[in-house]
Parts: sequence; C-alpha cells; structure tokens
Amino acid sequence: MTELKQQSCEACSADAPRVTEDEKRQLHQSVPDWELIELDGEEQLRREFRFRNFAQALAFTNTVGELAETENHHPAILLEWGRVTVRWWTHKIGGLHKNDFVMAARTDEAYPGT
Repeated sequence: MTELKQQSCEACSADAPRVTEDEKRQLHQSVPDWELIELDGEEQLRREFRFRNFAQALAFTNTVGELAETENHHPAILLEWGRVTVRWWTHKIGGLHKNDFVMAARTDEAYPGT
C-alpha cells in the first residue's frame, strides 16, 4: 500500500461510506500522533503542533491551508501563540473518511518539528 502522505484525496459525496472500525484502526497506525475524538456527534482526527513562536505557527497554518485548498478538503485550524491545533473530518458524511487520514499524514509531513 502506498504511504498515506503520498496519496491524494478521493472525490467524496454525501453518501460516501465512513471508514469501518477495522479501516480506522489500520489507517490510524499510519498517523499515531493524531487523536480519534468525537465532537458534536462526529468522529474526527485531532493533533496539536508546537512551535517556538507565533510566526512559525502562522507559517505552518498557511502551509496546511495550502494543502487543504489543493485537495479541496478543509480542516478546522486553531492558531495560537506557539501552537496550532488541526482537526480533520469529512463534513459531507459527518465523520471520518480515508481522505482525513491522508490529509493527517500530509499535515505531519509538513510539520517542521518532525
């Protein structure tokens, strides 16, 4: 299987299937630093990234934004001094799709702290 970070997002419609429990466990192994959470009844992936200052956090936020725009798959991003929290989920299906794990892996790759 191609590494997640090398994959692109698939076009996704409102009737696209969410990942199964087995798929979720397998995909999560590729992005172990991401938490599986439930927020407002929707499963999501969340990770907090740390930086030395606001400028570095802002630069990373912009990089993630560019990745998201390229794939037309957009996360929730919270930018704070020295910290960026990113949450991925598929809005159309109200939960997790393989695309979310792909984008989490690509976000990890963009993080200069790794």
